[in-house]
Amino acid sequence: MQSNFINNPPKNMFFTGKGGVGKTTASAATAIVLADIGKKVLLVSTDPASNLDEILGLPLSAEPVHVPGVPGLLASNLDPVVAAAAYREQLVVPYRGVLPDAALRSMEEQLSGACTVEIAAFNEFATLMGNPEAAERFDHIIFDTAPTGHTLRMLSLPAAWSDFIDGNVGGTSCLGPLAGLKAQHLLYLNTRRSLGDATKTLVVLVASPDEAALAEAARASEELRELGMTNQHLMINGVLQLTDPRDTVAVALRERNMKALAEIPQSLTLLPRTELPLRGAEMVGIPALRAFFSSEISLPATAKPAESIPLPAPLENLLDILESMPGGVIMTMGKGGAGKTTLAVNMATALVARGKKVHLTTTDPAEHVALTLGKAPEGMQVSSVDPETETEAYRNEVLATVGATLDDEAWALMEEDLRSPCTEEIAVFRAFAKIVDQGTDRFVVIDTAPTGHTLLLLDASESYHREVSRSMSDIPEAVRQLLPRLRDPLFTKVFLVTLPEATPVHEALALQADLRRAGIEPAGWIINQSLAPLSVTDPLLSQRRVREFRYIDEVVKQGLPTFLIPWQSEPVVIR
Repeated sequence: MQSNFINNPPKNMFFTGKGGVGKTTASAATAIVLADIGKKVLLVSTDPASNLDEILGLPLSAEPVHVPGVPGLLASNLDPVVAAAAYREQLVVPYRGVLPDAALRSMEEQLSGACTVEIAAFNEFATLMGNPEAAERFDHIIFDTAPTGHTLRMLSLPAAWSDFIDGNVGGTSCLGPLAGLKAQHLLYLNTRRSLGDATKTLVVLVASPDEAALAEAARASEELRELGMTNQHLMINGVLQLTDPRDTVAVALRERNMKALAEIPQSLTLLPRTELPLRGAEMVGIPALRAFFSSEISLPATAKPAESIPLPAPLENLLDILESMPGGVIMTMGKGGAGKTTLAVNMATALVARGKKVHLTTTDPAEHVALTLGKAPEGMQVSSVDPETETEAYRNEVLATVGATLDDEAWALMEEDLRSPCTEEIAVFRAFAKIVDQGTDRFVVIDTAPTGHTLLLLDASESYHREVSRSMSDIPEAVRQLLPRLRDPLFTKVFLVTLPEATPVHEALALQADLRRAGIEPAGWIINQSLAPLSVTDPLLSQRRVREFRYIDEVVKQGLPTFLIPWQSEPVVIR
């Protein structure tokens, strides 16, 4: 179904939604369609866990490069770590040769936290949105964004930093001298105006035809409206067109799709809408992306599958192992949409059923745990790390402790600094450390944010010690013990969750390498929603099933304990 928004699109388009719904594919396909009709287009990923390069078959960096075979299209990937390094150097370089080495090292340490990563990546984004000279190079700028919760955080930053700069009189912030931020003030204001201008900006809410994805799209729609972004379009991607009514798996999937669409949240029914069919072939490479908006559901296979291999053990085997343990931390990590939340809820519920004390929590801003769990069983504590609540508690604690020893002027400066958006990063991290601390006498099951943002949280563990030491007299013991606990394989078990598909597997492999660099050894892999152990006759599902074996084999060859969960018409409850 051809989408109306492509016929007369505004300059800026954002694609957002729950992880795994096809945001990257949709944004890339849209960029190609526009470039093919002669428009100059920039396609940008702002997701720290981006797979845009894999979909395009092109190595990407922050510097836009031409996409071969698509004249007029340039693509880039805003790597937040690289952006932070450049931002840090930009602030420090004027003081080299002027300040002592010790002072320079202090500045670099102060600018090494996750908050610096966030603002640096945001600066790159704001330059494209709010700098007229940069924007004039293109007819359209298309943003492939991180999963919903983090996209909302990014889109709220223009207002947060503009308000902070307007109200700050002390001249400093957690990012160092405020002069560097004041220079960006006009840029942030322009970005803020562009985001709220319906003639300049469109948000495409991408969802798959299932209850959780549509519910998240509805929540995002409401929050975006509160930010002033009212020009919205709903894209429902992956609706199964039934071709073999004898295939019970296909019939069950089709029924689930139809039920979700029939019960779509009321607020989404008011939006312009595009529905696209589920494909059998991988949407990778320019030819496949050009066919994305086609009504044809059968596309040529993009890769030859591996031969059938022995399948991994069922998840019940893992739960038998966990039952023998007294407690500890269990973390599910992976690409958005791979099923981390469902797995976290399932494992927590199964452990409670086996007589264990369990605390189930989430660090994901989109917070799907409560929706997935429903009513918590007896013996389970359920929580989420709420950024606003944690920030307010942290701010009050610092002012009541360190602030109590300061004179009025110093207290006012500290209070002002604590109103910076950076404070939220510190507060959320401290809350995460407190939750991990509970693993000493029970199981703590943590549903983490999608890959890139999870790594930013873990990466903050060392820099946080320096930041908290700056504002508090004592580092909390939970924070002091966090990194050793995360590195202890007997205390913390990190499970990489993936679908048997190229992008989720390859992203999880990159996550595995990053975890090992941080001294954290994954406990194993869980392959979710697999057609491989099922019997299917529908041509489209058969094509998808055969393709899975090469990715299952790729995971098994990692040599870690691996478990497989078959596709279910309803989320499976494991006891």
